[in-house]
Amino acid sequence: MSESLPVVTDLGPSQGLTQYLNEINSAPILSAEEEKALAQRYHADEDLEAARQLVFSHLRYVVSVARGFSGYGLPLADLIQEGNVGLMKAVKRFDHERDVRLVSFAVHWIKAEIYDYVVRNWRMVKVATTKAQRKLFFNLRKNRARLGMMKEAEVEKMATTLDVKPQTVREMEVRMSGADVSFEPDTDDEDGLRPLAPAEAIGDSSLDPGRLVFEADEERHRQVQLGKALSSLDERSRDIIQARWLSEEGQKQTLGDLAEKFGVSAERIRQIEKRAMEQMRLAATA
Repeated sequence: MSESLPVVTDLGPSQGLTQYLNEINSAPILSAEEEKALAQRYHADEDLEAARQLVFSHLRYVVSVARGFSGYGLPLADLIQEGNVGLMKAVKRFDHERDVRLVSFAVHWIKAEIYDYVVRNWRMVKVATTKAQRKLFFNLRKNRARLGMMKEAEVEKMATTLDVKPQTVREMEVRMSGADVSFEPDTDDEDGLRPLAPAEAIGDSSLDPGRLVFEADEERHRQVQLGKALSSLDERSRDIIQARWLSEEGQKQTLGDLAEKFGVSAERIRQIEKRAMEQMRLAATA
């Protein structure tokens, strides 16, 4: 899928990045219909050209996300490359039948790849090898940019929240304090390509208000679409779908259970279920 994909290679002079940005900014912005058609071509026919177009049209967004991680002192070109890997993984897994745009789906894959790269390569945090330590690193990064050195009560609270020892929090904080990155932005840099200073760096994305609002809106949208889809079914089909898919774990019924309840064969229940699922999909996308 990465064939013919513009990439940031040996950056060296800043002109390499400038040329790359000019190229990706010339990519067309896809409509929802164009995006869905390309995704369908890729997944149905393994059309690599369709996948390339999906990736190319979203590279500018990867750059936007990568800039938010520049305060860690790592090359922006490398951050972009890692984000591009996340974007390609997102394209591979994107479900075009869902009422969600690719950019909303891909943001989590892009950030995940960049997070892993930051932890692997920021020289002051080589100890961040476990999930708890990685979470500690990003939480400390957020708190130090906002508060400076943490007080003892804050250390205890973070240690309890992340289930690590207070000593581990202190050790990570000491390591981070040695990073040779200016805390304040360089006001003399006017080329627009400077790395973000720690004072400007984003915090833990799990607490990002924009992400929380998006997830809440997405959940509300799913509930509305589900209600719309269920209301399109007759009573028996609705009962079958709810018993098979919407009941609590441990209370879901088998085809045999429902066959006995409705006095038909298990195969008939399966047919009704299949038809109902298709009817729901059409109703939800109408």
